[in-house]
Amino acid sequence: MAVSLVTGPTSRPITLDEVKRHLRIETSDDDLYLESLIDAGIAHLESVSGLKLMTQTWRQYLDELPEKNTVRLAVYPVRSLTSVVYFDANGDEQEVPNTQLELDRFSNPARLEISSKFPVASAFNGIEIVIQAGFGDTATDVPDSLVRALLILIAHNYEFRGAVPIGDIPASEPHGFRTLIAPFRRVKI
Repeated sequence: MAVSLVTGPTSRPITLDEVKRHLRIETSDDDLYLESLIDAGIAHLESVSGLKLMTQTWRQYLDELPEKNTVRLAVYPVRSLTSVVYFDANGDEQEVPNTQLELDRFSNPARLEISSKFPVASAFNGIEIVIQAGFGDTATDVPDSLVRALLILIAHNYEFRGAVPIGDIPASEPHGFRTLIAPFRRVKI
């Protein structure tokens, strides 16, 4: 299973002004650096938690349907399902009708039940599921504890600026970061 970003988020869960207030910075000298820390912090939080914070669209690829026709979706939280398509024996794209799809977007991972099998021509990535994920379109849609986790991560990286190159941030996580994101993380059994 592979995933690819189709459409990225159009906004961030925190603003530069919020970060500057948190850090008690009154000048604009470090604005560009803080912007890069915000982006790195969001990427790190999404990576370690498996969450997508702001609304964005992802495509998940499957070689074939699982035996019981239940697909575990790779992104969370799922807002909606955009489409499910497969490529038939002629290589033509065929859309699976919504009547054959049942989405459990509240489980983590979210699950998609497809009521019938269909012939997939390609041995690789013959099924594509397009998913809209994220907590919402505005920063207020993101749970407060995740915003707090971002703020302490950005503050930690700002405090230790220069210790590691920006591409290697975060080199470490501050105390409490994992605790704040723990209720949202996917548990593997």
